[in-house]
Amino acid sequence: MGSLQLQDFAAGWVGGAASVVVGHPLDTIKTRLQAGQGYGNTLNCVLTVYRNESVAGFFKGMSFPLASIAVYSSVVFGVFSNTQRLLSQLRHGDPSCTPELADMALASTVAGFVSVAIGTPVDLVKIRLQMQTQPYTEANIKLKSTVPGFPVYRGPIHCFRTVLQKEGIAGIYRGAGAMLLRDVPGYCFYFIPYTFFCGWITPDGCISPNPSSIWLAGGVAGAISWGIATPMDVVKTRLQADGVYLNKYKGTLDCILQSYQNEGLKVFFRGITVNTVRGFPVSSAMFLGYELSLKAMKRDQTETNP
Repeated sequence: MGSLQLQDFAAGWVGGAASVVVGHPLDTIKTRLQAGQGYGNTLNCVLTVYRNESVAGFFKGMSFPLASIAVYSSVVFGVFSNTQRLLSQLRHGDPSCTPELADMALASTVAGFVSVAIGTPVDLVKIRLQMQTQPYTEANIKLKSTVPGFPVYRGPIHCFRTVLQKEGIAGIYRGAGAMLLRDVPGYCFYFIPYTFFCGWITPDGCISPNPSSIWLAGGVAGAISWGIATPMDVVKTRLQADGVYLNKYKGTLDCILQSYQNEGLKVFFRGITVNTVRGFPVSSAMFLGYELSLKAMKRDQTETNP
């Protein structure tokens, strides 16, 4: 039982790494569209980044998410699977029992809370690094030593240390409230549709879904989940990008109100296309990496202890 629980964490790690490589270029576009200025639409943003920074621009700041998201996914999948098994054990006395909808929702919520605890600092650093070469356009603000276009942070570790020194623990967890409001519903609409679609596509009599079912179910779940999470994602991105040059928002509610007053309701759906489009391949890669590595580990286990 113990090793089986750890397998979920290991498989989540593989899934996370696969999803970063697939999704990071689109993530850079999403961040710049949501918090940057002067990019217009998605296509224009892609062309601008390519012209100014070539292909490398799309992978800016990827080493940090690659290391961290792999660990992060490992924890989310591990926590989700183990919570679900624990709930099945408590309810039916059998951890391998098919989980009920309420149990899946509760396991997703637990995964959401744990992910925010780990993920907020990770996202903050990633967004600060992605945003620091942005043209800064607020009128006549005299900036001390941080000249726009010149990096404030030298890299992930320097960024983390600087934020911790200047803004304390509260600075590192800036945007945690918005992230909680994004991730708890986000994970419910991630794991539940995935389980539902997988069961629906997989032919009767098959014990486990085949790779194409996983790919499709994972992709659809990712697109749904990201579509629903976009409004709070915009708020979280803005809160976390705020502070590269100056602090504009007091907190989650203030950010929602200011964004609404200045740019109307449509601002909360900024980046929804790129989020939903990116949600499909990223989520497919994540679930494929997870399910296939889990299957491989279980196969090894049965071969070593028949």
